Amino acid sequence: MLNVLFLGSGTSTGVPVIGCRCEVCCSADPRNKRLRSSVLVRSATTTLLVDSCPDLRAQALRFGLTAIDAVLYTHEHLDHTTGFDEMRAFCWRREDRLPLYAGSGCLRMLRSMFGWAFAEENTYQGYIRPAAHDHAGKPFVVGDIEVTPVPVQHATVETFGYVFRSGGCSFGYVPDIQALPEESAPLLMNLDALAMDGLRYRPHRTHFCVDDTVAVMQRLCPRRGYVTHVGHEVEYNGLCEYLPDFMQPAYDGLEIVLD
Repeated sequence: MLNVLFLGSGTSTGVPVIGCRCEVCCSADPRNKRLRSSVLVRSATTTLLVDSCPDLRAQALRFGLTAIDAVLYTHEHLDHTTGFDEMRAFCWRREDRLPLYAGSGCLRMLRSMFGWAFAEENTYQGYIRPAAHDHAGKPFVVGDIEVTPVPVQHATVETFGYVFRSGGCSFGYVPDIQALPEESAPLLMNLDALAMDGLRYRPHRTHFCVDDTVAVMQRLCPRRGYVTHVGHEVEYNGLCEYLPDFMQPAYDGLEIVLD
């Protein structure tokens, strides 16, 4: 069994965008209100957080998140990392350090920004106390969840999606992508569910647009497909109508149960 909760489904600005009065930013539909992208992946015994976005505190309070077994990072961009210090709340009740998995580039950035947290002398339980693991793009296991990093192209930084497997169920998560390397595509084939970047309808230099996402999903053949990391140019109901039947927009609070 896998349970996936979308804590946030928005792009780096979130939606509404500060100072914007467009139709989507002014929408009363809660599915058009998007915190920065992050998901919680849970099995029967393990809870994983993917990315610590700037909205992590609000997300944790909204969804009653009080404990995680590990955090995984897709890449080093600020909309995926700068909620880092909010994870101290997940360290207060544990004696050991909080496992943190990322690629080498992201780990370097985190150590640069939050060096005090990684210091050996950091033993105070009021602080976040991470135990860093460079997964080097290789599969690893946390509790009863098998995790496979999926290298993708996004801007100029090392970026990964992830595939999660537990109890015969599979979920793929790729929130930031501009191109899928041929060697990575087989890792995402035929999953039970796959969530992928779809920033807007117009092409973008460093992100999939919606048509890119649809084309790649049709090639990868997940049972269910979800569009995430969505900006304020995309209205929820309009996107529902635009997508093929096996796909739907993600939204904050969307929960997927795979069994």
